Amino acid sequence: MFTGIVEELGSVVSREGPRLRLKANTVLEDVTLGASIAVNGVCLTVVDWDADAGWWEADVVEESYSRTQLGDLEPGSPVNLERPVRLEDRLGGHLVQGHVDAVGEIISPAPNLKVKVPEALHRYLVEKGSVTIDGISLTVVDPASDGFTVAVIPHTTEVTTLGRKGPGDRVNIEVDVMAKYAEKLLAGHQKADT
Repeated sequence: MFTGIVEELGSVVSREGPRLRLKANTVLEDVTLGASIAVNGVCLTVVDWDADAGWWEADVVEESYSRTQLGDLEPGSPVNLERPVRLEDRLGGHLVQGHVDAVGEIISPAPNLKVKVPEALHRYLVEKGSVTIDGISLTVVDPASDGFTVAVIPHTTEVTTLGRKGPGDRVNIEVDVMAKYAEKLLAGHQKADT
């Protein structure tokens, strides 16, 4: 689990087949083989690293490349990085799994960020609800007929990829898992009542 509070802005070093190499420092401080690190909101597993040289690698399956915007990344692309939450940490954002629900498209950039998302996600987007964009925990300002808007503070645009994204850019979207659980539980009760 993650919080959606980005720890570091890293970058892509290379992609060779499934192997993705990323430049980083902070997230490597306590890294171990098999550790999870969220990259633009996608939970990846560390398979190799060199903390002194400032890089780490993950094997990314084709499913993850095709279902997220990780496949769009090129050498030099900036990425949001976050280590998983520890039970003794404060939960500054919301519970984020690192399991992307869909890829959205930026309609208008930060600070009044509007993102278009597939219709299947609309029911999970509520005013003042949580949403994750490229691994960043944000609060929905206005659910719209084709997506939603969020207000992005200057600090977030400076320390994440959102300050570098514009209209047409693709972003990873993860809706609040609690909403999905509530929907599933209610569906079971509705079937039992009929």
